[in-house]
Amino acid sequence: MRVISGKYKRRTFEVPRTFKARPTTDFAKENLFNVLANLADLEECGNVLDLFAGTGSISLEFVSRGCGRVISVERDPAHHAFICRVKELLKEAGWIPLRADVFRYIEKCHDTFDLIFADPPYALNRLAELPDLILSRGMLAPDGLLILEHGKDHNFAQHPHFVQERVYGSVHFSFFEVRSEDSGK
Repeated sequence: MRVISGKYKRRTFEVPRTFKARPTTDFAKENLFNVLANLADLEECGNVLDLFAGTGSISLEFVSRGCGRVISVERDPAHHAFICRVKELLKEAGWIPLRADVFRYIEKCHDTFDLIFADPPYALNRLAELPDLILSRGMLAPDGLLILEHGKDHNFAQHPHFVQERVYGSVHFSFFEVRSEDSGK
């Protein structure tokens, strides 16, 4: 796992070969963060949430680029332990790995995030529900961004909070936002 940019640029971490996670490719990750650089000042993002964190690769990019507080939610015990080891190696106090089921976390969450990234398994039965579940809980701050990574079998263009989709090979990123004028604040 390689860090693309920021204070940990070019650092690599050996991911155990036994992991089943499908990490976001370096190509897709680099392009995603190029798009994000034009949409948000990551150093101004006080709260970032990474759902289905897997190896923690995306969380690590957020940490490396100066996001204030990054919460990584991962259910798999080995993946969670790996994320914790990387966090400890880097001594990053603002990076909080949580071992939890994403849907239970969403159900109980009372925090608001400037940026939420979700990379569920592409075959997840409830993948199409994720934007509504997250947005209906008020987890996304006004003018914040929700980014959902998914495969070609899903299209969110008709969703009322959909902004854009970016495609990099087989990786699709759908962007959603709640504008401050829509939130009543």
